[in-house]
This record gives sequence, structure tokens and C-alpha cells, in this order.
Amino acid sequence: MDAMDRKILAELQQDGRLTVTELAARVQLSVSPCHRRLRDLERDGAIRGYRAVVDPAAVGLHFETLVFATLRWEDPDTVTTFEEAVTAIPHVLQAQRLFGEPDYLLRVATTDLAAFQQLYDHKLARLPGVQRLTSTLVMKHVVDDRPFPA
Repeated sequence: MDAMDRKILAELQQDGRLTVTELAARVQLSVSPCHRRLRDLERDGAIRGYRAVVDPAAVGLHFETLVFATLRWEDPDTVTTFEEAVTAIPHVLQAQRLFGEPDYLLRVATTDLAAFQQLYDHKLARLPGVQRLTSTLVMKHVVDDRPFPA
């Protein structure tokens, strides 16, 4: 990956709906080479996809929590079963396995506190292998969905 590829990625992170012509103009490259580089970035996996960034409040998700999960055991079966169960919960927006304690960080969005409490009691607390869950409320997003540095 060279500097031109990084410029292309930087522009697309700002606006994924750019046409190839617009993108080429912004990175000061002719259309054909820009299109070729774009296809290569997609094929090589540097660009994993395109999507709309949705405001959670606009779809009724006004309540966000970070949930830290510690597992009883970290054997492969427990980890796999836990991760599959977490993946099946639509309100879990992100799940990250961590080194040390806790074992996982989950970013959860719900409509309100009551909805989170229901999700916690009926889904999160019943995740396989969980020893302990600790939650904290998100007060404010200071940096949110920042593009990767070029």
C-alpha cells in the first residue's frame, strides 16, 4: 500500500458514496488508474465494504452501555459458544475480546434503561460461560467512528 492508496482510503472514509470520477479528482489521479486501485483495495480486503452511518437516536436507540464480561473458563469451547451467542444479539453493536481482565468488551444500544435491563436479565446475564458482567453508561461520544489515519 502506497501513499496514493492511503489518499483513496482517506477520501472514501469521509464519503463512501463518491463516484470514481469524484474520487479520482480528489486524489489527483486519472479515472482509470483510480478505478484500478479501488478494485485492488476491495479485492485485497483493505476496503471491507460500504455502508451508511446511522444516528442511533434517529432509530430510537437513545441508551448506550459498555458491558465488560469475564468468563469462568477460557477454553476454546467456552470462547466459541460465548462469541456465537453474543453475535446473535442484535443490540450488541460491537464485541471485542481483550487480553487480561475483563475478557470481553461489548457495546450495547437499546431504547432506554428499561430495555437494557430486560436485555441484561434475559440475554446478557445468560450468555454461556459468563462469570461476571460489569456495565457502565455512555454519557457522551467524544470521538465516534473516526476514520483510520492515512
